[in-house]
Amino acid sequence: MAREWDVRQVASVDRSDAAHSIIANMTGRVNITFASRTEVQASGVTSQLGALTVATVHSNAKTVERTVRLFADEMEPGIFLGLQVRGSCTVVQRDRQQAVRPGDLVIFDSSAPYTVADEAGIKQHFLRIPLARLALTHDMIAASSSVRLAPGDPISELTSRHLRRLAAGHATFEGRGADAVAQPSIDLLRAVITTHAGQRKPREERLHETLLWRVMEHLRNELGDPGLSASSVAAHHHISVRHLYKVLAAGDVSLADWIRTHRLEACRTDLSRPSAQADTIESIARRWGFTDMSSFSRAFRRSYGMTPREWRRLHAHGLF
Repeated sequence: MAREWDVRQVASVDRSDAAHSIIANMTGRVNITFASRTEVQASGVTSQLGALTVATVHSNAKTVERTVRLFADEMEPGIFLGLQVRGSCTVVQRDRQQAVRPGDLVIFDSSAPYTVADEAGIKQHFLRIPLARLALTHDMIAASSSVRLAPGDPISELTSRHLRRLAAGHATFEGRGADAVAQPSIDLLRAVITTHAGQRKPREERLHETLLWRVMEHLRNELGDPGLSASSVAAHHHISVRHLYKVLAAGDVSLADWIRTHRLEACRTDLSRPSAQADTIESIARRWGFTDMSSFSRAFRRSYGMTPREWRRLHAHGLF
């Protein structure tokens, strides 16, 4: 399950040791230098999605350093994909030094010494994936380490949005859905690395490899559009409807079922929110793309065993 942690929960004299222990469990052993020895600040959220570790870290640490002397730990070698949240940091690995600004992605790995430095404190989302799961050569990994991924590249932008989504919903993706999220995430990171490792494929081929990801991202972003359909999605991606269905089938996605299910889940969430109690049921349904209220009510009841009004009433009285 998603684990929230904050070293302020322990005595101030123990906070540095606590931070070292928590970070070591995520990344392997590191040396951490804090802005103040007496005011150690470090907090975050960590979740495990199959082989994938997703973490958000906020700290007043000035440097996080993994040296050769620390390689004796038992942590399986892994690769990190970091997304800078605020401020800027510097990542140093394999004789390369890279400045990373908010919104930038950077790759580094635990098989070689590295340093992450930020005078204002480290604030990042990151993924950790075992190197063995990527099935990439050492040269490709080395060529990508301490490199800021081009913001204008479509695969980099897709990866950035995906990492933000994972970090924003740690608990959402755990449990039965963990493996379903982990493997596509690994595939996406592999595509990013092969794109930036000097073995570049033509842009058209790279776009083809990430088409399913881009389609699903478009579906999430346009879920409230009542005109969302196979035709509109295909047109947006400049492909035929037939090819769209082929791509979705490869991902085991039924378009109509996916749209209906996620619209219903969005409505259910809004009906449960105290801040949305002033909204009518119809306005919530229309917000998420439903145009026929009778069909919406029937679909909601089939999925959740009660009407939208009954669902809202139960939550309004705090019974769930």
